This record gives sequence, structure tokens and C-alpha cells, in this order.
Amino acid sequence: MKNALIAGIGNVLLGDDAAGPYVVRLLEALYKFGNNVEIADLGTPALDLTHRISGLNTVILVDSVASHDDPPGTVLLYAKSDIVGEGPSERLDPHSPALSECLMAAEMLGFSPENVLLVGIVGERYEPGEPLSSAVQQSIGAAIDAILQELEQHGFEFEKRALPIEPGIWWCDADFASIASC
Repeated sequence: MKNALIAGIGNVLLGDDAAGPYVVRLLEALYKFGNNVEIADLGTPALDLTHRISGLNTVILVDSVASHDDPPGTVLLYAKSDIVGEGPSERLDPHSPALSECLMAAEMLGFSPENVLLVGIVGERYEPGEPLSSAVQQSIGAAIDAILQELEQHGFEFEKRALPIEPGIWWCDADFASIASC
């Protein structure tokens, strides 16, 4: 049976670094998924991410990304080959997910996910205690659309909830009524 993980990555206390957890919690509040789809806020994983993705068919990760070429709020999609093609990178901080290293480790163990998509949202600010920037907030709908398209492409079922549930986004003062219309 095919199975999928949709995971948000990021520190909810560092402004736009919270984009990944924000998106997955909102996604789960707005949509119902089959039992073979897990949605998780992974926080700031390191090499332990290998164990979360090993053996899965499809992995969709949502994270804030840096870009010198794209404005804040731009949604960038990276396939497995894009991520692994970069090779191991120097870890710049203690919570970097080290995604390429995790994918290569899973590959060496023979348990690498077949389909991997990183939905990256270009961040603007990462100061402690800051909310998501307006540019990132405006990109949330596009990020959710990219996730749903990927799931659909690989045959996973989902449906929009008639009544959204509370997303549990405790770290910011979001107007859930306005975002529920995504």
C-alpha cells in the first residue's frame, strides 16, 4: 500500500521559519486525508529525519527557504533529484534539517522514498517572536495547492472539509476565518 508523509519543518518562534508548520496545520484543518497519509509538524529535525522518511512512497516537506533570486513569499518546488543533486551541505545552525544527507542515508539503507517534494516558501524575516511576514502569509494558498497537486498526481485521496477544524496554530494571532477560505 502506498503511504505518504506531509511534514512541516521549521521553528515556530522564528518568524518565517514557521512557514512549514503553519502550512501543514492549516492543511490538516481544511482537508481530510486517507489513512495512508500522515501529516506532521516535525519542528526542527536533524539526521533523525531519515527514520521518518524511510520506507515511505511519497514525502512532501514544507519549509522556509532562502533565495537571492526570488522575492519573499515565492513558492519554489524541489524534486528529490534537486535536493540530492546539491550534495551534503555545511550545516549552518543546529536545527538545519540536512535533507540531502537524510535522503542519501535512506537510499544507502534501501528505504528511500520514491517521490520527494520540498515545497519551499522564500522567507523574509527570522527574528525571534515575529509572526509570519505578509509575503509568506499570502503564499500559503499556493503552497497548499502544490501539496494537493502532488498528492493527486500520486493517487492519494483527500477532500475539503465541510467545516474546517481548529488548526492549533498557537504561536501567532492568525485570523482563522479569513484563512479558512484558502
